[in-house]
Amino acid sequence: MNNKFDALKDDDSGDHDQNEENSTQKDGEKEKTERDKNQSSSKRKVEQFWRFYSHMVRPGDLTGHSDFHLFKEGIKPMWEDDANKNGGKWIIRLRKGLASRCWENLILAMLGEQFMVGEEICGAVVSVRFQEDIISIWNKTASDQATTARIRDTLRRVLNLPPNTIMEYKTHTDSIKDNSSFRNTKITL
Repeated sequence: MNNKFDALKDDDSGDHDQNEENSTQKDGEKEKTERDKNQSSSKRKVEQFWRFYSHMVRPGDLTGHSDFHLFKEGIKPMWEDDANKNGGKWIIRLRKGLASRCWENLILAMLGEQFMVGEEICGAVVSVRFQEDIISIWNKTASDQATTARIRDTLRRVLNLPPNTIMEYKTHTDSIKDNSSFRNTKITL
């Protein structure tokens, strides 16, 4: 019995099961405490956001040409940002009158982490235009087809889109090539 493992193996006192049970119980308590902390933190974030959001003008109340951007802290709503440069966005064109409800559902889904894609979501944009409104959700990795498909499916669900709704995925590289964000913008040089 030169090492401590031999001593444990030869001990027939029956205390091992109780120690293992206590250890498992403590691990379960740790997991529950960690889960409670995460839920509390998420709830606090949602409450803080809602305090701010409740005072904002809704997209449907805007006239003319306007954009709202909601991105994670530290990520700029620019293709060139490190978090965005290899990514892309799902684009949905909406008829007038739907933007406010869809925007609210989208940001609540983002805050509630309903997309289940980890840190892949960068942010979202709602663009109010004269004839239509456009909602897009940006992600980090355009080449990850499984993740982009999951984002599409979740987006379709949280926005309650009809099955025939046309959704377009565009990489930021392609957007840069065709200057698509400037399509409805007057540029003066």
